[in-house]
Amino acid sequence: MLNAKITGIASYVPDDILDNEMLSQMVDTNDEWITTRVGVKERRILKKPVGSSWMGIQAVNKLLEETGTSRDEIDLLICPTSNPDYRFPSTASVIAHNVGIEKKCYAYDIQAACAGFLVGLYDATGYIRSGMYKKVIVVASEKMSSMVNYQDRATCPLFGDGAAAMLLEPTEEPIGVMDGIFHVDGSGLEHLIYKAGGSALATSHETVDAGFHYVYQEGRAVYRHAVIDMLTSSKDIMKRNGLTNDNIQWFVPHQANLRIIEAVGDRLGIDQSKVLINIQHRGNTSAASIPLCLDENKHRLKKGDKMVLTAFGAGFTWGALYLVWSL
Repeated sequence: MLNAKITGIASYVPDDILDNEMLSQMVDTNDEWITTRVGVKERRILKKPVGSSWMGIQAVNKLLEETGTSRDEIDLLICPTSNPDYRFPSTASVIAHNVGIEKKCYAYDIQAACAGFLVGLYDATGYIRSGMYKKVIVVASEKMSSMVNYQDRATCPLFGDGAAAMLLEPTEEPIGVMDGIFHVDGSGLEHLIYKAGGSALATSHETVDAGFHYVYQEGRAVYRHAVIDMLTSSKDIMKRNGLTNDNIQWFVPHQANLRIIEAVGDRLGIDQSKVLINIQHRGNTSAASIPLCLDENKHRLKKGDKMVLTAFGAGFTWGALYLVWSL
């Protein structure tokens, strides 16, 4: 039986740092307040007048170079993002064109908010298992700063910019993406939403004046659902695959909020040494957070390591994925 193994991973973050001290000069907050509540010390910000695709291009070029993969070999590129360059065309098509892989490669975007990378990874696995494609790139790229209101002290400390790309190929070994569980609950719409700019509420002077073109989040409701839903989906994927706290090597949660990460890890009973975290210096990079965290910790990972990945985002949409590391 074919499975999808990871044959490469690469990431990109902008050079410019926005730390808590700098943020305190922009809005009524301070390092202690931010660190205590969300655990973020600094985040990277893309100040260039470019979109999310630019970071995705850097990540994919780096991935192809490091893996020695020819551009003609790529069959499909999937781009999970909540910050597309445009409503249309797709950000994936912009990345594919600028990387030079579009002649033989199809590309499309996924909108699953912060859970987008896991959804994209599972989609890629389906294509490879079916035999339809042999080499698929999943690249999550998020210019979160483009939707952040830096006068809103509740949300602006959370988010940072970044991109990460992963290459998947077929294998007959019992490694790679093994299983996934995903859910959606549309009743979460009112708690976490980008209100204007879509067909439900078109852009106007009124929507701009009302501040509807920034991320809106009701923190308490999102926190509660995120903890419960990531916990439940992680338990379900572990039970279904005979995984225990003792036989998994790593737990990789979406880097939304350090308190959420700690709450889920504690309730699962997973030793903190097994939990991969980079939110302190990256912030919440939405769909890019899990692959960024994996890339930055890949020196700690070994082929055969069993891990559970989980994410929660707007929609609400959430899930968990069982992965056996293959690099």
